[in-house]
Amino acid sequence: MNDTMVTLVGNVATSVEYRDTATGGVARFRFAVTARRWDRERGTWSDGHTSFYTVFAWRTLGAHLAASVSVGEPLIVHGRLRVREEEFASGPGEEGAAGAEVRRRTFVDIDAVAVGHDLTRGTAAFRRAVKAEPRTTERQGNGAGGTVERDLWEAPNPPKAAARAAQELEPAH
Repeated sequence: MNDTMVTLVGNVATSVEYRDTATGGVARFRFAVTARRWDRERGTWSDGHTSFYTVFAWRTLGAHLAASVSVGEPLIVHGRLRVREEEFASGPGEEGAAGAEVRRRTFVDIDAVAVGHDLTRGTAAFRRAVKAEPRTTERQGNGAGGTVERDLWEAPNPPKAAARAAQELEPAH
């Protein structure tokens, strides 16, 4: 595949939202990247334009992001660049109505492959996640003397999944 891979250095702009889906969990957050330039005349650094990206992280990376990242933290994000355009109506009335203006917005998203804290701006303590033994089904008693097969890969309750990911990251005492 000819994906455009990018590496961005910036700050987390919004809280990480984590949701479980049928294909695995996904985390989403906004990421701010501000260009900084050396101003020779003043002898100082100056901030340039800030670009905002929506970062998506799937499965284990998403769960670990939800348990590890907060607003304002400096990160390095590496992933696939996706650019999409959407049209929407603005102004009086609805789309197609008199006086409505159709506008086009461009969104830039990153499908993260790897994310880490920017250690040029602070320190971090890594905690290795404990991997569970993979199983596809489990037998459970149904209370009537029989058993019911349950698919372990089906999406669990989202708050419980995020809490479980956070517990896996806690060091053992």
